[in-house]
Amino acid sequence: MSDNFPVNGMDAVVFAVGNAKQAAHYYSTAFGMKLVAYRGPENGSREEVAYVLTSGGARFELRSSVRPGTWLARHVAEHGDGVIDLAIDVPDVEAAYAHAVAQGARGLAEPYTLEDENGKVVMAAVAAYGETRHTLVDRSNYTGVYLPGYVPAEPLVAAPATKTGRLFQAVDHCVGNVELGKMDEWVAFYQRVMGFTNMAEFVGDDIATEYSALMSKVVADGTRKVKFPLNEPAISKKKSQIDEYLDFYGGPGVQHIALATNDILTTVDHMRAAGVQFLDTPDSYYDDPELRARIGEVRAPIEELKKRKILVDRDEDGYLLQIFTKPVQDRPTVFFELIERHGSLGFGKGNFKALFEAIEREQERRGNL
Repeated sequence: MSDNFPVNGMDAVVFAVGNAKQAAHYYSTAFGMKLVAYRGPENGSREEVAYVLTSGGARFELRSSVRPGTWLARHVAEHGDGVIDLAIDVPDVEAAYAHAVAQGARGLAEPYTLEDENGKVVMAAVAAYGETRHTLVDRSNYTGVYLPGYVPAEPLVAAPATKTGRLFQAVDHCVGNVELGKMDEWVAFYQRVMGFTNMAEFVGDDIATEYSALMSKVVADGTRKVKFPLNEPAISKKKSQIDEYLDFYGGPGVQHIALATNDILTTVDHMRAAGVQFLDTPDSYYDDPELRARIGEVRAPIEELKKRKILVDRDEDGYLLQIFTKPVQDRPTVFFELIERHGSLGFGKGNFKALFEAIEREQERRGNL
């Protein structure tokens, strides 16, 4: 079948932050990312600065306003630090944009070209949920460090002392939270506009605890290189994690970014030592004989997982190891997931109850449950 919206993968996760210089240092030291590019007043950007960091194929751009009254400054004041753009690498920006708009997407930027001595990059942008956008990027004819207007930058800290010199190598999936009743609308958007298909669906008891509930569906491109789970709150006794996010973020947005690692034990050890806080899992989770029977043999001894509070799940394709950070800014909004896959294409369905109970414990501590 022909693909009207082919994608090569994720291009970048773009954050709006209050202080990009400090955020760049945080993601360098705590996440082991490498600063590779910069744009600011020193090279012609009069209203904002941007730092670009990478880890394998994962790329973050951290943007901050240097003047009051800009769109970026307003966004941070209203929403706090958060993701404003999930940029997608496509082979043909003009064709992808034309198809997206023809299928009802709201265009934010028609195709345009940026050029310098390193070649050219073609870009366009369409709107997604809330104030999130998808910039469509074709950098196949560009050899520069990131984009025209950005200059190479030296790493802020030494690379992590691991075999690969990094803690993770790719963005696995990006999760969006939308308002009650809007999940199916945005699932239909990705199906219609980008040709994505339903990869998974979690409703009812699959994704509920005694106190709170949510619903979730996962859409992905045909190659599964780009995966976008979408959550909405469900009626429950108390405020769900989605309700809390929507309240503190001020609307729909990106809830968490899952980062793929080949060695989750080492990654967690490095990040915890650098000050990253992870959700806690009670020892009873690991001592449950049903869990041990269900997961079978995995590469890491269960006691090593227990020591680090790493969750494990198995499905018909294999198993995965995963752990979630606490929110990485003052507002209880954006957090990260680390995931190590061994055949499994899932999202840790067997861990949902333990995960949501851990989140609820944090909500209760904040007074938001």
